[in-house]
Amino acid sequence: MGRAYQNRKESMAKTSDQKAKVYSKLSREIYVCAKSGGIDPDGNLALRGLIERAKKAQVPAHVIEKAIKKAEGGGGEDFALARYEGFGPGGCMVIIDCLTDNPNRTFGDVRQCFTKTKSKIGSEGSVSHMFDHSAILVFSGDDEDAVLEALMEADVDVTDIENEDGNITVFAPNTEYFKAKQALTDAFGEIDFEVDEIQFIPQTTTPVSGEDAEMFEKFQDMLNDLDDVQNVYHNAEL
Repeated sequence: MGRAYQNRKESMAKTSDQKAKVYSKLSREIYVCAKSGGIDPDGNLALRGLIERAKKAQVPAHVIEKAIKKAEGGGGEDFALARYEGFGPGGCMVIIDCLTDNPNRTFGDVRQCFTKTKSKIGSEGSVSHMFDHSAILVFSGDDEDAVLEALMEADVDVTDIENEDGNITVFAPNTEYFKAKQALTDAFGEIDFEVDEIQFIPQTTTPVSGEDAEMFEKFQDMLNDLDDVQNVYHNAEL
């Protein structure tokens, strides 16, 4: 699992250079989360996690505040989650999460990314069964036994724990996200999480090289240029 996560992490670092895009995507997530679950981070744990993630991504405070105020007003766009699956260049598996106010437009835009890179968009469930929908929590530490004990005492269903380079990485089912985070905070106090997210982690990887690798880069760039695309998950090993 760790290797697949590392591939995903390196991919994120490479495609998140365009700060304006990152700000826009996180701002939209914050707006949707605040509008659906309330604008108080203390009462909306998902919002609190998003705000923390936005701060780590160096999203300016005024961008975060503007998104929350927009949600407080009650008006604005109605965004819905749209998820697309398929096979990218080299036969790698891809999951694309979007927030859209026009599903027909978004589907057309995403499908074009597949078509122009000789890839194939699939039906719902075509590849997602080959990914684990996981909560990932990474923080400084070296005592994985103490972490596991704290999580087990809180009856958290832990998938895996890794201890590497002075960091503890906890993997748990996505449904255990809030429970796992609360258990760690209760046991060890306030924690500065390096990673605090829910992601799709591939169970296997697909080597992609040569012309397929170049086409994959184009495919990923096209997807990340779409305003509606929030996250791209894949199992490509370049």
